[in-house]
Amino acid sequence: MVCPLPCASLCMLSSFNIEQRHGSHISSKPISESPKTELFHKFNSPFELKQVHTLVIKTGMPISDLPLSRVASVCSLTPSFPYAQQIFQQVDQPETFIWNSCLRDFAESDSPFDAILLFYQMRRYNVLPDSFTCSFVLKACVRLQYLFHGRIIHAFVEKLGLQLNLVLLNVIVHLYASCGRINDAILLFDKMPQRDVVTWNTMITQLVKMGDIDSAYKMFVQMPDRNLRSWTAMIAGFVQCGKPKEAIALFTKMEEVGLKLNEVTVVAVLAACADVGALHLGRRIHDYSDKRGFTRNIHISNTLIDMYIKCGCLKAACDVFKNMKERTIVSWSAMIQGLAIHGKAKEALELFSEMICTGMKPNGVTFLGLLNACSHMGLINEGRSFFASMTKDYGIIPCIEHYGCMVDLLSRAGLLEEAHELIEQMPIKPNAAVWGALLGGCKVHKNIEMAEIAMRHLHELDPLNDGYYVVLSNIYSEAKKWEDAAKVRKMMRNRGLKKTIGWSSVTIGGTVHEFVAGDETHPQSKDIFKMWNHLLVYMRLKGYVPNTSVVLLDIEEEEKEKILFRHSEKLALVFGLINTPPGETIRICKNLRVCEDCHASFKLISSIVKREIVVRDRNRFHCFKDGYCSCKDYW
Repeated sequence: MVCPLPCASLCMLSSFNIEQRHGSHISSKPISESPKTELFHKFNSPFELKQVHTLVIKTGMPISDLPLSRVASVCSLTPSFPYAQQIFQQVDQPETFIWNSCLRDFAESDSPFDAILLFYQMRRYNVLPDSFTCSFVLKACVRLQYLFHGRIIHAFVEKLGLQLNLVLLNVIVHLYASCGRINDAILLFDKMPQRDVVTWNTMITQLVKMGDIDSAYKMFVQMPDRNLRSWTAMIAGFVQCGKPKEAIALFTKMEEVGLKLNEVTVVAVLAACADVGALHLGRRIHDYSDKRGFTRNIHISNTLIDMYIKCGCLKAACDVFKNMKERTIVSWSAMIQGLAIHGKAKEALELFSEMICTGMKPNGVTFLGLLNACSHMGLINEGRSFFASMTKDYGIIPCIEHYGCMVDLLSRAGLLEEAHELIEQMPIKPNAAVWGALLGGCKVHKNIEMAEIAMRHLHELDPLNDGYYVVLSNIYSEAKKWEDAAKVRKMMRNRGLKKTIGWSSVTIGGTVHEFVAGDETHPQSKDIFKMWNHLLVYMRLKGYVPNTSVVLLDIEEEEKEKILFRHSEKLALVFGLINTPPGETIRICKNLRVCEDCHASFKLISSIVKREIVVRDRNRFHCFKDGYCSCKDYW
């Protein structure tokens, strides 16, 4: 065996032996011992490699005893690349195979760009790439979203005749799609001579990320074979795109074909249950997760908390939280927010104090929950204190959502001038939600002048949101300014806007039943109206007087009452009373804010029928029990 650098190597060898004899830092063991010294396996530079190489030559060891992947690693991105090549040429393993092991390590490391640099180094010294080379470099390109370098590797795939390598083509499809070149991905997908489930799943996942749920579902339907990941990707996609009903329907089909949920599927289905208030299904998924041991997963426990909170089952959420062996800031923040929207402001603030005592540091989401708690219960001083504490005590810079909460807090409390001043002094440009919070306060406190100021900004920021026009029209109508109200409605028509139709849903036996305002087409309509009239008798005995002021139309009182009695939440409630056993809690979801008359009615009905009624409206939860509401009539 010939030493590539004999003079230098011999000098280093002499130094190596002298240092050993004198207890040097390099090694305290004599050279006669096994060559598997620390330096032999853990050299960190080409200089140290040459020392070890000299030892190998002097002792007559096979060159293959060197840790070749480490040789590749220390020489790959340095001028010593040719030196490593000389070593590799003396072993039986193919040189490309050894470099590929280094490429794989780089691609999976914290610096995947090193894999790309090594590839160019290999080409510079004429090392022929193979399918594994391309695969590892493409993986690095995907991680870094480097489309330019990925295209170069794609060209090598074509040049090397690897067009039939399905693994490579799948990675290239993933690269194009994840880099936003979905048309290129589709073009390659269509030209592929064969596809597997990975190919289809990649396209579906990337289309979902782009928000093209229709194209994703079209591909899902066309798939010749589906695995659990296919179903999960599509279910999660529907949830992410705001179609939880479709997600639940697809999950039902998945169960029919006999597939069992994994932890990712559980999270997706629970998120869908949270969005539509499907408590029955959510509980079933919870039971399944307990049996499979999934609830040890913090992410699943956090999702369960969110699901129970949004389904109006606060106690179950608290139980999950209490049983968690480990909690993250997400767990605490979710629970604080849940208590806040359920009218448990005091408990939310106490939980925050408990969290601080554990040493957990709050984040921006935590403070959103605290500010919401203060807003829903009118805790002005506490809200101001928390808002100031964010920056002063925790170094958290308030974002637009925090300012929105503060404006909402002040506006609800009637401090409209202070809320307006806060908006004017914001260090960031206020968005439509901030001005909308002020407009909402103007409606509560019937301040037309401030409402018009807010609306001028909303015209510019969110001109197609029908809700703001409706609020302004209602403010005018409540003030009997019918002409101004008519102008606002005319403006809506000119802009092609229609008032969002109110709907409410109630789940009976796992089936969701929806009602719209004024609906008389339901199969049980006659029974619903008969039951309502029956309840009305008892309600009037308890002092109920229809609040027709919420019907903002210039019509006769009798017509107003008819409209009032056909509100969607009333229809959903009576349907629930008819179709559930006595004593069972009725849970209703409403897409708009519950009106004052329905709120007063539900308090009375809860005491008449001895039932708990939970209503989730656009802003919060109302828990009616024994004639009282959890919001304490402040909402």
